[in-house]
Amino acid sequence: MNNSLVNTGRLLVAGLRALLVLTLLTGVVYPLAVTGVAQAFFGHQASGSEVRADGRVVGSSLIGQQGYGLDYFQPRPAAGLGTNTVNTQYKLILSGATNLAADNPRLVKAVERARAEVVRVNSTPDHKVKPSQVPADAVTSSGSGLDPDISPAYARLQVHRVAERNHLPVARVERLVREHTEGRTLGFIGEPRVNVLQLNVALRELTTGH
Repeated sequence: MNNSLVNTGRLLVAGLRALLVLTLLTGVVYPLAVTGVAQAFFGHQASGSEVRADGRVVGSSLIGQQGYGLDYFQPRPAAGLGTNTVNTQYKLILSGATNLAADNPRLVKAVERARAEVVRVNSTPDHKVKPSQVPADAVTSSGSGLDPDISPAYARLQVHRVAERNHLPVARVERLVREHTEGRTLGFIGEPRVNVLQLNVALRELTTGH
């Protein structure tokens, strides 16, 4: 009986030691090491890929935002996002897709309405947008609803509106889009893209002079 209690006590002590050691290694040492390496070599990404303007953080280059005025470039639709009272800017809690099939009547009508709106909003007295010029990403949301990028084609489609509303030469706004167009990752992954937040920050700096 005594030997049994002694053995049980030894097992408990050994288990507690293992628990403490593993807790220290996996709960303290490993997270600190990973955080240290990330901050040392990938500081910008590890800190959330923050985008700053006027000395303050205005968002992350990895997370799309809604609510830009028509003076600015517009992001992709965010049809998969719901509403909540916790975060009304990003709506992160309810991020998702519509999950509607391509031939779903609701999706077809939504795309048609979105295309008509894109044509209406981006047409100017000197430049009329045709429905055939509207790219797919201008009328469909991404899987998460938080895609921070748009296609160069969608960015170029908005150039005349942005130039007119900001009293800028069209050629200058076109150059701004080219300067913020990124190629495929590693030259072959994905598609060329334009980060909307970074483009709009650059646009604001251009229009305000700082």
